[in-house]
Amino acid sequence: MADSTSLRIAVVGPTHPYKGGVSAHTTALAHELTDAGHEVILVSWSRMFPKNFYPSEEGLPDGKPDIPLFPRTIRTMSWRRPDTWVRTGLKLQDMDAILIAHVMPIMVPGSLALLRAAGVGRTSSTGLGPRAIAILHNVLPHERRTGDEAVMETFLRRVDAALVHTPAEARAASALGAEHVVVADLPPHLPQGDPIAHDDFRGPARLLSLGTVRDYKGIDLLMRAMMRVPDVTLTVAGEMWADTAPVIRALAEDRRLAGRVAVHGGYVPAERLPSVFAKHDVLTLTYRTATASQNVTLGHQHGLPVLATDVGNFAQEIRDGVDGLIVPPNDEDALVAALERLRDPDEVARLRAGVRPPDLHAPWARYIGAIEALASADSNAAVGGLGDEPVEDRAIPALYSRARTSLKGVVARSRPRVDLHRNDFPDWVRATDVLCTEEEAHDAWQLSRDLRLPLTIRPVEAWCALGALAAVLRVRDDGNRSALLIDESGVGSPYSRWARAIGFAPLELELTGGRSSVSVLDVETASLDVITRLHPNDCEADEVVEVMNQASWALRTGGLLSLTMAVGPAGAEGCVGPSELRGIVARADDVGFVLVGDLDGDVTDKLRRAAGAATDDQAAFAVARLTFRRR
Repeated sequence: MADSTSLRIAVVGPTHPYKGGVSAHTTALAHELTDAGHEVILVSWSRMFPKNFYPSEEGLPDGKPDIPLFPRTIRTMSWRRPDTWVRTGLKLQDMDAILIAHVMPIMVPGSLALLRAAGVGRTSSTGLGPRAIAILHNVLPHERRTGDEAVMETFLRRVDAALVHTPAEARAASALGAEHVVVADLPPHLPQGDPIAHDDFRGPARLLSLGTVRDYKGIDLLMRAMMRVPDVTLTVAGEMWADTAPVIRALAEDRRLAGRVAVHGGYVPAERLPSVFAKHDVLTLTYRTATASQNVTLGHQHGLPVLATDVGNFAQEIRDGVDGLIVPPNDEDALVAALERLRDPDEVARLRAGVRPPDLHAPWARYIGAIEALASADSNAAVGGLGDEPVEDRAIPALYSRARTSLKGVVARSRPRVDLHRNDFPDWVRATDVLCTEEEAHDAWQLSRDLRLPLTIRPVEAWCALGALAAVLRVRDDGNRSALLIDESGVGSPYSRWARAIGFAPLELELTGGRSSVSVLDVETASLDVITRLHPNDCEADEVVEVMNQASWALRTGGLLSLTMAVGPAGAEGCVGPSELRGIVARADDVGFVLVGDLDGDVTDKLRRAAGAATDDQAAFAVARLTFRRR
């Protein structure tokens, strides 16, 4: 890399003239990475896969792109020319990272050939070569073929990280052998076209089903429910897949739906979308199954509430009863009840009034921040060598959602690379402590280098992780590195890399949006040994109680919970006050935890001095690390 803030990134995936959400996302991603200051090239396909693998027209019918074209685009790969896979990969050897926008298992051989030719795989041993990050829109396709699981298992074991968009997809990727899975909420990549005024209509809801008509989207379920509810109407607008078209057309011709269903086959180009949305009242997403979709965002952008099933990311994006309705999947009776509500013009108007324009920018900042952390050398630094001096912490976008959820066999995959024991830590590295000065953070960073731990360039994160790691070795390690560690600290923390380097196999998880961290893990009560949540994804004041409650049932007797939190003046956003720390300790005792160490003596003195020297009543003046043991 030329400097610490700019990366050379190749984005490999479909783009114009290919249509659909993956193509739009890939193109938008290239634009967003460039806007963030990175040097980006978009590598695409001249022929992506055989016709029988995609029973629809691949390209846009009128040739007009839905998303602005990315200028640095090359279309050098063809599914039927393996030599193009290799030649393209050879051109990418000087990249810092290669992002593979995965579409279908049939494309895996080409992706692997490209990555191998680009030198991926050298990173772990020499620190050279690009990092490989798979962006998985679907870990497995909706319509699966024999061998898909085996192909994806091979692919996921050969990339450095996999980025998915829902916890369910994280479970699927982990079950197929992915070593490092990140969950990042799907950012909006909407077609061009500003919303227009909704037409003046008052009556039962005019429903809209928009997009490719496929079985998993459940449009037939919606139509069967409509047979039991009069008045509401439906427009089906989108390309009809061969196996689904006869079913939809037959239902539309049923006398119970006479005059109430209009079927318009064919791709709906971007310039027509605003007028289509303006003539309807509710967008429907009654999917049987889903991964992640931006269709809720698209509907809300055009002022429509959304009727959706509780699959994929729909429930996360819809405020049930406020700007849409959520029903269970494959439940005709629940759909009937929702349609009965939508017969009422007042209910339709109330839901429409609850729709708020979506934030189209902040999700991208978080998404790019997660990719930056995965793509940077710091996310998998080679062992050995002191490396560069630490640099000042710089603001980066909050890192988004991760979940690693398949627990079988994980510990067996870890091999120690650094020989580290509990006695190697000096006494000043404590399980419970406060960080008040830059000197303390630098001392922790220097100790991590002396201990030959993988390089991190951020002293604060080093201080946070070092004490937590020392606590594991001193309190919970049996000498065989068999303890099961769950880390919620985010890719900005070195904790998991350090734990892996000394022989543990931590599962990394980072969630936002009000989702329960432990609840997405496929674990039993009292089955974990250690849970950590450290800077930069530390606990805010209003999260501490919930985190402790979750950990109290997930940890075994003797298990550890290590947290960091910002300490600041009363009222400072996200901070706990010095006096509140003792209240947190008392609350921990109520749910079965005892503090490892104490807050007395020099810890109290350091906090008092830091508070006295603080000049900003809205900013943190210290970081507290609290480590608890489950009774």
